[in-house]
Amino acid sequence: MNQLMTLTESAATHIKSLMANAPEGEKFEGLRVGVTAAGCSGLSYSLEYAAQPNPMDLLVEDKGVKLFIDPQAQLYIAGMEMDYFENKFEAGFIFNNPNATGHCGCGKSFKV
Repeated sequence: MNQLMTLTESAATHIKSLMANAPEGEKFEGLRVGVTAAGCSGLSYSLEYAAQPNPMDLLVEDKGVKLFIDPQAQLYIAGMEMDYFENKFEAGFIFNNPNATGHCGCGKSFKV
């Protein structure tokens, strides 16, 4: 197993549910993970359905989920764990990134 990025059981379960409930007629092979220059701390994570990997994507398989890591994101997320939480008021993914040196208050962006 490639250790560039890992998923908690909660994240894997949620991603599997997203894939199973994709719009009718659409088939996705996995989730593409990237990093964009955005947010108040400089960088933000991006997630999108992926019908197939892009030619330079790195495939990470963890807990039955395929993640396609954008080549430009690989250095920023090396060793990252993706989690998912849900409570009465909110839900979302949490990125436990050992490379991040700071985060914005809302947790949507980071800096390295």
